[in-house]
Amino acid sequence: MNNEQQANPSDFKYVNFSHLKIRQSTGKSRLWLNALLLLATILTTTLAGALMSGGEKLDLRWFLSGLHFSVPLLFILGVHECGHYVASRIHKIRATLPYFIPAPTLIGTFGAFIRIKEPIVDRRALMDIGAAGPLAGFIAAIPIMIWGILTSKFIATKGIIEGGMKLGESLMLKAAVLAIWGKIPQGHELYLSSPAFAAWLGFFVTSLNLLPVGQLDGGHISCALWGARAYRISRLMFLLLIPLGFFWLGWLFWALILLFALGLRHPPLVDAAAPLGAKRAIIGYVCIAVFILTFTPVPFAV
Repeated sequence: MNNEQQANPSDFKYVNFSHLKIRQSTGKSRLWLNALLLLATILTTTLAGALMSGGEKLDLRWFLSGLHFSVPLLFILGVHECGHYVASRIHKIRATLPYFIPAPTLIGTFGAFIRIKEPIVDRRALMDIGAAGPLAGFIAAIPIMIWGILTSKFIATKGIIEGGMKLGESLMLKAAVLAIWGKIPQGHELYLSSPAFAAWLGFFVTSLNLLPVGQLDGGHISCALWGARAYRISRLMFLLLIPLGFFWLGWLFWALILLFALGLRHPPLVDAAAPLGAKRAIIGYVCIAVFILTFTPVPFAV
């Protein structure tokens, strides 16, 4: 639904679908559906992790090896969504528990979302709810990244057949590898273990959410910090995604989703004049720093 369409705010709720804020009509929370989707996502992500690990004997032990990927990934995604949920409850805004989305993809999921059933009234609540998810997910991913890098292995690049998928490096990943292993030996690459890849995805999802556009978490934070000026930042970020698309086509696809599905403009707040406060402004700038640390200009390359 286009964000500029006129409607009564009470008729809508903000939904984080695969960590993306969109608007949907209200409905009752169904805990059995939360549980069923979580179970299905555990199965699909565990299968994805098992497929990544290889192995010739497709038995129960092989399948359970995928838990090294699925458990840390779902933990990070779950902590992210619970951050939004707890912040919503603190502000007495009704919200559902997380819905996980299973998918037949490389990683076995399209992410998770919560449904916020009431309008976010002022800048303070908007900052708390918008920032709580990515900050919680980022903190949760740090020890998993450390564990994952410690269990990763160096492989010699000589003799490796070119053409496989390579993961891009964020500043956070580079700093973690340098702190744990130091300089990578010449002629070698660090092959990320399953937990490390799960943490990499956690950082990637965090950076996507923190893009200061529309109703993404970063859009909420930008709106809370700068009010109506956030729309200029949103348009600029959208325009920057276009040249980035020449290095990774996913950015062009993402730009189209933002433009046509989610919108670039943040909906107006009921009480936009309420002050944000210095402490929450600091939280907003911390989120900007987290975005810089986790952003990967070229996430995937061949």
